[in-house]
Amino acid sequence: MCVLKSGFLFAASEFGNHALYQFQAIGEDPDVEASSATLMETEEGFQPVFFQPRGLKNLVRIDQVESLMPIMDMKIFNLFDEETPQIFTLCGRGPRSSLRILRPGLAVSEMAVSQLPGVPSAVWTVKKNASDEFDAYIVVSFTNATLVLSIGETVEEVSDSGFLDTTPSLAVSLIGDDSLMQVHPNGIRHIREDGRINEWRTPGKRTIVKVGSNRLQVVIALSGGELIYFEVDMTGQLMEVEKHEMSGDVACLDIAPVPEGRQRSRFLAVGTYDNIIRILSLDPDDCMQILSVQSVSSIPVQASMGGEDGADHPASLFLNAGLQSGVLFRTVVDMVTGQLSDSRSRFLGLRAPKLFSIAVRGRRAMLCLSSRPWLGYIHQGHFLLTPLSYETLEYAASFSSDQCAEGVVAVAGDALRIFTIERLGETFNETAIPLRYTPRKFVIQPKRKLLVIVESDQGAYTAEEREAAKKECFEAADKEDPLSDEQYGYPKAESDKWVSCIRVLDPRSATTTCLLELQDSEAAFSVCTVNFHDKEHGALLAVGTAKGLQFWPKKTLAAGFIHIYKFVDEGRSLELLHKTQVEGVPVALCQFQGRLLAGIGSTLRLYDLGKKRLLKKCENKLFPNTITSIQAYRDRIYVGDIQESFHFCKYRRDENQLYIFADDSVPRWLTASQHVDFDTMAGADKFGNIYFARLPQDVSDEIEEDPTGGKIKWEQGKLNGAPNKVEEIVQFHVGDVVSSVQKASLIPGGGECIIYGTMMGSLGALLPFNSRDDVDFFSHLEMHLRQDHPPLCGRDHMAYRSSYFPVKDVIDGDLCEQFPTLPIDVQKKIADELDRTPGEILKKLEEVRNKIV
Repeated sequence: MCVLKSGFLFAASEFGNHALYQFQAIGEDPDVEASSATLMETEEGFQPVFFQPRGLKNLVRIDQVESLMPIMDMKIFNLFDEETPQIFTLCGRGPRSSLRILRPGLAVSEMAVSQLPGVPSAVWTVKKNASDEFDAYIVVSFTNATLVLSIGETVEEVSDSGFLDTTPSLAVSLIGDDSLMQVHPNGIRHIREDGRINEWRTPGKRTIVKVGSNRLQVVIALSGGELIYFEVDMTGQLMEVEKHEMSGDVACLDIAPVPEGRQRSRFLAVGTYDNIIRILSLDPDDCMQILSVQSVSSIPVQASMGGEDGADHPASLFLNAGLQSGVLFRTVVDMVTGQLSDSRSRFLGLRAPKLFSIAVRGRRAMLCLSSRPWLGYIHQGHFLLTPLSYETLEYAASFSSDQCAEGVVAVAGDALRIFTIERLGETFNETAIPLRYTPRKFVIQPKRKLLVIVESDQGAYTAEEREAAKKECFEAADKEDPLSDEQYGYPKAESDKWVSCIRVLDPRSATTTCLLELQDSEAAFSVCTVNFHDKEHGALLAVGTAKGLQFWPKKTLAAGFIHIYKFVDEGRSLELLHKTQVEGVPVALCQFQGRLLAGIGSTLRLYDLGKKRLLKKCENKLFPNTITSIQAYRDRIYVGDIQESFHFCKYRRDENQLYIFADDSVPRWLTASQHVDFDTMAGADKFGNIYFARLPQDVSDEIEEDPTGGKIKWEQGKLNGAPNKVEEIVQFHVGDVVSSVQKASLIPGGGECIIYGTMMGSLGALLPFNSRDDVDFFSHLEMHLRQDHPPLCGRDHMAYRSSYFPVKDVIDGDLCEQFPTLPIDVQKKIADELDRTPGEILKKLEEVRNKIV
């Protein structure tokens, strides 16, 4: 806990979200309420104890920091048919546990949705005067009309605004200090503050196709490629200044904002259908002269120019272009010469991005609408481009009113939506679904889009017992209902008493479709789905449980069981087929070739499905301690032991025998494992290390070619170990116990990476390099940062990452990401030694980050 001088208290929670409280008072009232109770052993045995704390009087919670601590299990899967997969994590302990669904992107809170009389093509917001705080009108354009809505207590249609409503609009904006401008296909309508309207008509039968404007300048493109440039003169009138013929039709154009203290902006960006963007000058001396040319990979559909305060390039102008191929192209425009440099591109989606300038936290930001919306904004000195967790939008504008200071108004389908963007700087936004007990493991049923979660707690009462005891206790004491279990926990029971449940959950509607409480102190620890050979039942659910398990003074249990459940009601409910008693705790279960593999203590056993129970087919008792994980691929089985790392096994069906053909020479206390490829496993140990164990290629080939599959060597025995050893090819100290590891790709078309979740609630990713050049570049960058930017606490970075084993073949991305925070002179020094510019290094860092999320 931390008390701040400003009257706040920050409480960092060990399990669940952290909270920030404000002091209301310091508890000086004389009437202090107290509630106490003593532990009672009665003839009926152990009785639960309840006491009643009062609500908060001196503190009020004003905010909370969402925390995933601890992550018990994690899976990455696209259950919601979105563009990117979701991360499902089991978090917390006891009554504070939850399933959290993480989506890459920023959370959006919707303020209002209203239906429109047709399908709109565009939307704008305008103020009546440059000094106004809030917007006055929302202007919506349809294919043959324009609708004007005034913003007040409510949003309602107006007809006396001066806008032409019988034509579609191409642009609506404030021009000068207090005039409104509407550009439509046949001309420009200039509405003065006093209601006078000036109309400029297009020459001949030509129509306006594109328009770019800022407060004092307007450029329109006519069909055929003619540009006409207007400026606002001293009297507030729009004056035609220059015409210019382009070689072909104009695809997009935009004018940079007017710099502070200047009369006009110098730069105009024009994109044409021959995949070229040109920067033209608007200075009276060289008006419409081409300053620079940039070729792009496909047709530029929209351009946007703007400066971004606090960006990596201070006081610079950026040109952003949305290309037909769904790529956002971004480059720096030199403020003096107009030359383009340091271009970057990012694929945003399957539709050409449309770009809109909006305000976020008082700064300019860019909203990009592709097949999903993205926000480009500056956060802590970095430019971030992050998706929004919201549906596809067609057109948007910034929105500011009394009720909503910084919002966005957008159109999608036939609806007008107003929303705000929350919690900037976050990579994921989360949905939390509360659970009853500490979650242990879960499986996903991809076809039915459901999750099956097993939860268990030691020394607690079942929900029915708890409710009955609570009722009895509070009736006797004649008190009102006590405060929530989430805040104060469940009453304690004897240590050999367990409560447990199996939950089938629909994550889309956040509803539990089936909840089975296990009886008689039985607790579930493992779960898997399995398709047995006989297809009579389809996919079944296997759950490993233990009865009366105690860890102290020594580990004892009454019995272990494997339950087999059948999915009924389209997978939304479970029905017990049978349960099979086993001699230990089945900590690991896995489907293997139409049968079930179970790790029971130090025994690996293969089961088939019988009518009344599971039937033993084969077993291997030669594992050192306790099997904690089993994964299978083709005919290989990868078994993780609690304290002896990985064992690679094979099953020979003709001899019905399981044997170990390779193991690890390093004792590892495994906490997580993931199969990476045929010869490789990724694992994590309880001291906070991640490592990859790979079977040498020659050994792997020999085993595959050997008709006995390495069995002869195994039978000869080798110092109580396997005849072959795996090599540890990657070592890295994370510094936090990794509880789950998953191989996945978080972006469409991105490469697969290893995502891990830790006990302290953090998520990390390990991305494989594809080229030697990248390895060379990043290892040198890391080396320079180790010397020029040592850690705050004075520890040697190399020694930290090699806490238990020397760091091997992993580059610390967190350290490399600190490059932009270095002083400019240090950045230049490092860049010179790498034969790069600081901009190139930042671009490289951004490229790698974009491959992951």
